[in-house]
Amino acid sequence: MLDPNSSNVELPAIPGKRYFTIGEVSDLCQVKPHVLRYWEQEFPQLKPVKRRGNRRYYQRHDVLMIRQIRSLLYEQGFTIGGARQQMSGEHAKDDRIQSQQIVKQLRMELEDLLQILKR
Repeated sequence: MLDPNSSNVELPAIPGKRYFTIGEVSDLCQVKPHVLRYWEQEFPQLKPVKRRGNRRYYQRHDVLMIRQIRSLLYEQGFTIGGARQQMSGEHAKDDRIQSQQIVKQLRMELEDLLQILKR
């Protein structure tokens, strides 16, 4: 599924829905579900909504955060502790990576919209 040694993997666009299952997030972030559950324990900011039967439902900001964690660990070579420090810093929300992901996502959504409008 994901080779931690590969970098700059093109991740799929995040659909415009409110909640995502762990399977959907796994596909969107190219990280296995058991890794997502582990990251929930390691990164206090990552708190998906839990509903019936303890099922996890992630929101868009969770998906972006998971992509940021993935980038820190797999592409930038941080340890879990180092990535946790990066994520908990005051400037974590202004982090360049997250900003780039948001811009990239918006661009893909706008390009999709443009294709729809051209039809």
